[in-house]
Amino acid sequence: MKELPSPTEPLSIVQLPRGGLHRSSEPADENPAWSHSGIAVSWARHQDEVRQAQRLRYQVFAGEMGARLSGPLPGHDVDLFDDYCEHLLVRDGASGAVIGTYRVLTPEQAARVGSFYADLEFDLTRLRGLRSRMVELGRSCVHPDHRHGGVILALWGALAQFMQRNALEIMIGCASIPMWHQGAVSARSAASIWHQLRRNHMAPLDCQVLPRLALPVHEFDDGPRVEPPALIKGYLRLGAKLLGPPAWDPDFNTADLPMMMRTQDLPARYRRHFLASGSVQADCHETVTRVS
Repeated sequence: MKELPSPTEPLSIVQLPRGGLHRSSEPADENPAWSHSGIAVSWARHQDEVRQAQRLRYQVFAGEMGARLSGPLPGHDVDLFDDYCEHLLVRDGASGAVIGTYRVLTPEQAARVGSFYADLEFDLTRLRGLRSRMVELGRSCVHPDHRHGGVILALWGALAQFMQRNALEIMIGCASIPMWHQGAVSARSAASIWHQLRRNHMAPLDCQVLPRLALPVHEFDDGPRVEPPALIKGYLRLGAKLLGPPAWDPDFNTADLPMMMRTQDLPARYRRHFLASGSVQADCHETVTRVS
């Protein structure tokens, strides 16, 4: 594929209720970046920058996880939501290569595209009263050579500041669990993780949702204990809650757990860490886990 020239046409004009993607002290045509320990975090400004994130997503999801991706561009993970999302990028300070990414779908852009991605996997009827204050996080991934805590914490710090600047209160997303167990495709790992986490991490009943294509988790009540992926454990430490049992995503061959986090539930130490200075520290470890 011939790379798009830079700069290119902006992806979309996002009408946010308050604030925007830029700090108020900076000119609107500049792209803010936060740097720490050899990495820089910024929002994609043009389509060619989004293409870099889509190539990383393809490398991780198709190359490592075996996802069947049939988008319009070979070697890229592209879907219809991408043009409506803001794309957060972490770059290696030395090479400038994109080594981590999230995409963010705001309430206004979700209305324009017609739904959140999670609507495709879950019945979100009980969340209808929250949609105006709710953003969706998706397509989280980190390059295999850079899976250390600094990258994921840099992403989380920028997301927290985004939420604060735009007076948004709720984040949702689908945290994925690979469907491989002892060398075969199985729901056993996902079922083990679901049964462990549902005891202490469920959202209130009025926020719980049901999967459209459910995994038969009830058939694996007495299996061996499987450790939850690091990213899911990280979300739980930040105060996230499970919204219901996992759905099966046949294209990615993953079990997707619906999760929600309210900024008001962020523990005080993380609130100070992410919102006070925007600093990034490497104090956790990350593994491959997709958030759709």
